[in-house]
Amino acid sequence: MVLGISPDTPKAQLKFKEKYGLPYTLLADDKKEVAKKFGVLKEKNMYGRKVMGIARTTFLIGPDGKLAHIFENVKPEGHAEEVLAEAKKG
Repeated sequence: MVLGISPDTPKAQLKFKEKYGLPYTLLADDKKEVAKKFGVLKEKNMYGRKVMGIARTTFLIGPDGKLAHIFENVKPEGHAEEVLAEAKKG
C-alpha cells in the first residue's frame, strides 16, 4: 500500500492527484501535526531566509507493521525504483 502525505490542503491534494493521475491515497497534514511527530519539519534555507519546511522523506513500513527503512532528502527522480528495491530485500 502506498500513502502520500503533505502539508497541503485536501483540495490542493485532489488537484495534484488528478493532474498527475496518481493511483494512491494522499493524506493532508495542513496543520503539520504528523510532520512534527515524524521529525520531518525542519529548518530550511529559502532565498537566504531560514524557514520551517518539510524535509521530503519516505518511510517504508514492513508487513509486520514495523519501520523497515527511512529514505531522507528524497529526490523524485528514480526514487520509486529505490524504494521498490529496498522493499524486495525484506
